[in-house]
Amino acid sequence: MDAFRSSGLVLIAAAVGGVVGYFAFMWLASMGFYGLILPGGLLGLAAGTFKNRSIAVAIVCGVAALMLGLFAEWRIRPFNADGSFVYLVAHFYDLTPITLLMIAAGAAIGFWVPFRRSMDAKAAR
Repeated sequence: MDAFRSSGLVLIAAAVGGVVGYFAFMWLASMGFYGLILPGGLLGLAAGTFKNRSIAVAIVCGVAALMLGLFAEWRIRPFNADGSFVYLVAHFYDLTPITLLMIAAGAAIGFWVPFRRSMDAKAAR
């Protein structure tokens, strides 16, 4: 039961961090700045506040950070004429290199921080 509780806390913290990162990104974008690393990065940093032994949780956080980065990009710049999110996901490779780099960095942080915390929790056993 304790593992389920810690996984739940990590995922709740990740959701809160992702929401904060998304709104921080939208605020920065409204001021003319481009901080697309924020949604995924803050998701990962928030998820790292709790120890967890499950690598699956780190993978879920990484995928969530990736999708949140794509969603945030889609919200500020609809990719095609109809503005479909599915079209953006299917044609992500047409995004600019800096956009792809920032989304990938956010996803990497979203995975790596909870993953390192899971390794620390396993080592402490």
